[in-house]
Amino acid sequence: MSWRNSALLLLALCLFAAPARADRVVTDGAGRAVHVPDHIDRVFAAGSPAAVTLYVLAPDKLLGWTAPLRDDEKEFLPARYAELPVLGRLTGRANTANVETVLAAKPDIILDLGDVDPTHVSLAERTQEQTGLPYLIFDGTFDRTPELFEQLGALLGAEKQAKDVAAYARSTLAALKAGMAKLPPERHPRVYYARGLDGLETALDGSINTEMLSYVGAVNVARSPDRHNTATASPEQIIAWDPDTVITMDEGFYHAVWTNPVWQGVRAVREKRVILVPRVPFGWFDSPPAVNRLIGVRYLAAKLYPDIFSGDLRETTADFYRRFYHIDLSEAQLDRLLQRAP
Repeated sequence: MSWRNSALLLLALCLFAAPARADRVVTDGAGRAVHVPDHIDRVFAAGSPAAVTLYVLAPDKLLGWTAPLRDDEKEFLPARYAELPVLGRLTGRANTANVETVLAAKPDIILDLGDVDPTHVSLAERTQEQTGLPYLIFDGTFDRTPELFEQLGALLGAEKQAKDVAAYARSTLAALKAGMAKLPPERHPRVYYARGLDGLETALDGSINTEMLSYVGAVNVARSPDRHNTATASPEQIIAWDPDTVITMDEGFYHAVWTNPVWQGVRAVREKRVILVPRVPFGWFDSPPAVNRLIGVRYLAAKLYPDIFSGDLRETTADFYRRFYHIDLSEAQLDRLLQRAP
C-alpha cells in the first residue's frame, strides 16, 4: 500500500472513530433553518443589542463585549463580566470585528439582534459561509421582547432566566398600555431628546434612538418628512420647537443647561422639566436599543406621569438590576443612578 493510500485510510479511520457532534435545527427570526450544537456554551455577539441581551440571559456564554466599557459602567456589573475582552462588532456603520476575530474567539454560534431586513440577513449568510459557524438573527423590536427572551432561552438552554425576564417584560408593557389609556390627549408631552455636551445633537422622529418616546405617550418635536436618523439642531430651531420636556442621558449637558444662555429661552428649561435618564451600565433610553430600555420606560413613565405610574423607583431599579444585570446595588449606587434635578 502506498504512503498516500495509507494516509487516506488513517484519516478515514480517525473520522469514523471521532464522535459526531450532535446538533439541532433552529429557525431564526429571518425564517432561516440553521444547524446549531445541542449545547451552546460560547456565543459571539454580532452587535451591542445581542451582547446586552445575552448578558441578561446567559452571561457565562458571552465571549466578550462589542466596545470598551467605561469605569462608571464597569461599576454596575459583576467584576468577572466587566473584565470580559472587547471583541468588536460585526454590524453597524463602522464594524470593528472581522472573520479572523470571530474564528479566534472559537464561538459555538454568532448571535445578532435587531432589524431582520435584507441587509442584515445578507450579512448573516455571508459571515456564516466565511466562518462555517451558525449565525442566527432575531427581531429585536421592543414590543417583541418577551418572545425574544423565550426564543433565546430555548436556544441557549437558559429557560429559567428567560421565563423570569419575559414575565417582567410582559408586565412592563401591559402596565404601560394600561397607563397610557388613562392619559388625556392634552397631557401628551412634546419632548426634545438632547445628546452631547451642548444638547444640539438629537434623534429625529421615527429613529430607533427615540423609539421609547412612543411607549410613554410623548411626541418628538424633532421631525423631518424624509429623515428618521440622528441630526444636529440649531438653538433657533429648538427655541421654535419650544418643547415642554427635554430628555438627556448626558450628565455634562444636564448640569450645564440650567445656566447656559442658549437654553434659557426653552420652556422645558425655564419650567425645570429636564429629565436626566441613567445610562450605566447600559443606556435606559438609548445606546444600545435593546432590552436595557425596559427599566427606562418605567423610569420615564414615572417621571412624566407620577399620578398614574406611582411606585418606589429605588425599589424598581434595585429589582431590575438584580434580575437583569446580576448585581445587588448599594444605596450609594442607587443614589448615583437616581440623582435629582438641581
